Amino acid sequence: MALAEAQLYSKVSNKPRGRGTSALLEPLLAKGFPAHLAQKALVATGQKTVEDAVKWLHSHCNDPSLDDPIPQEYALYLCPRGRLHSRLQDFWRESKRQCGKNRAHEVFPHITLCDFFTCEDQKVELLYEVLKKVGDSFAQIFPPSIFLTLHASPSYLGFFIDDSQANILKDFAVAFSTEASALADCHVKPSLKQFHLTLAHRFYPHHQKTLEQLAKCINPGEPCQWVAALYSRDMRFVHYQTLRALFQYKPQNIDELMINAGDLIYMDPRQQSEAGEGWVIGTSHRTGCRGFLPENYTERALESDTWVKHREYVFDTAPRSFTKTEKEPNVKPNGEAHNLSMSRSVTNVLSLQNAALRRGVLVMSHGERVDQVFGKSWLQQCLSADGKYYRADLNFPSSLPRQKDSMKQFECDPPLSCCGIFQSRLIGEALLEQEVTVSSVYSSPALRCVQTAQHVLQGLKLNQKVRIRVEPGLFEWTKWEASRAIPKFMTVAELVEASYDIDTSYRGNFPLSSLVPLESYEDYVSRSSAVIKHIISACPCKGRGVILIVGHGSSLAPLTRALTGLPSRDSRDFAQMVQKIPALGMCFCEEQKEENKWQMVNPPVKTLTHGANAAFNWRNTIMED
Repeated sequence: MALAEAQLYSKVSNKPRGRGTSALLEPLLAKGFPAHLAQKALVATGQKTVEDAVKWLHSHCNDPSLDDPIPQEYALYLCPRGRLHSRLQDFWRESKRQCGKNRAHEVFPHITLCDFFTCEDQKVELLYEVLKKVGDSFAQIFPPSIFLTLHASPSYLGFFIDDSQANILKDFAVAFSTEASALADCHVKPSLKQFHLTLAHRFYPHHQKTLEQLAKCINPGEPCQWVAALYSRDMRFVHYQTLRALFQYKPQNIDELMINAGDLIYMDPRQQSEAGEGWVIGTSHRTGCRGFLPENYTERALESDTWVKHREYVFDTAPRSFTKTEKEPNVKPNGEAHNLSMSRSVTNVLSLQNAALRRGVLVMSHGERVDQVFGKSWLQQCLSADGKYYRADLNFPSSLPRQKDSMKQFECDPPLSCCGIFQSRLIGEALLEQEVTVSSVYSSPALRCVQTAQHVLQGLKLNQKVRIRVEPGLFEWTKWEASRAIPKFMTVAELVEASYDIDTSYRGNFPLSSLVPLESYEDYVSRSSAVIKHIISACPCKGRGVILIVGHGSSLAPLTRALTGLPSRDSRDFAQMVQKIPALGMCFCEEQKEENKWQMVNPPVKTLTHGANAAFNWRNTIMED
């Protein structure tokens, strides 16, 4: 353990043990576990069952910090239950869908009574005693209902508590703090500032109006039961990001991390310079082990997903209209409702949203390109001696469209692989399933983009109904062209002859001749901004369909940020950001009630994640000794 950590936690090992021995601790001691590890396991699992503690100890057998005397941090929250909780969860989901994630989404709905504080493992049970003792003393004077008033600012949205009731909550927090400090020797700081229940925090100012509209659909007078709950977290990872594993990963090297689907991983953004492209360094919440893991095997999780719920005190002050016979959704320890059905409030919100929505813009990168799989020399692998194309691997396209010039033009303008075709059609089918109406399609002149648009339309069953508008201005940043020249793309006539559904009447805003090699980043951002403005102005304002734009990984940020009025990304971060965009990565923007006011929201379909599939030679693998 580092010297700083040793000094920080040295006082823990010098403290006398708490009084008495836990009923859960004795069975663990009888199994031969050391007292300090048994107590650590009980605390890490919320002191619920011996079985949970034993399972935790077994999974952490290789945890290098297992013997370190590192206490947990605890906080006391006042959390709603019942209908109000359900409405708040509806707001959480809908605000995230329409406006993206903000800081409030990291934690479940709550009012902070006491900020995070440390407590030694052997004294945690004393906190439980304090919570019950103080709860009992306030049970009779706790407000039968808490009055909530909506407050909004450009960076905060939430409910404030009525002063008279807030004073009772503050007295409760102070009483808990005083008792915990005296009994468990903890330095507990009660929250004495304006009591509030946060709905949204640190969001973009242009999302304020939408968030306020959603918040006004919450009736703060809904029946509610309030619960004072004690939560803990690992203090070492407070400033880390939390990831959730989507798939199992078995290490190929000694410095890699074993993960199972659903595992939570702590990741320090400041340490990621040590990892190679496509990898992150993380510490497993389940095992405590640290190592490298594939970034595309994970997704962002919530900060509170790793918290442990310990004990709670239920204030039995719910109105009589709120009875146990009423069907309420089950609530997980982290506050998430199991029942995902839309409430009446959110139905009203969606009606409001649909009334306000005029158009949507779905920007996506193309599918898997053939040279991405087989390298820049892919064409040489499938040309016969007489120069004819043949399929050397099932992931090569079955045929190539005809060009007047040499087939070598495909080296600079490669087509989709067969998997890329499948990916594109699958996205189209998913859009059809979600009843997404695509009214216009724009594509970069690159063949892989035109093919992606074609197969998405086939999946949507809109081929021959909606024509593809080839827009040269959508081509990627020309600085990244390996040939240092603009590729010679297939002409509109050649694309039509190859049976692509092309709008032959469309004249691009940027002719091919306007594309210059090695353009500056500023010129590329300016071109992207001009193109998206042209596309929006070319599509009728009264149209309510989705405009589909098929471009490149580099297209997503400059097009959507220009549309939503956000400044362009720093050029130093741009390349690193583009590397993280997969085949068919998507961004979705919706137009708001005010004309030409756009905001970015979640795409209408889920992402498409898949793993690599290496070439297989049965003779070399199976027959070779």
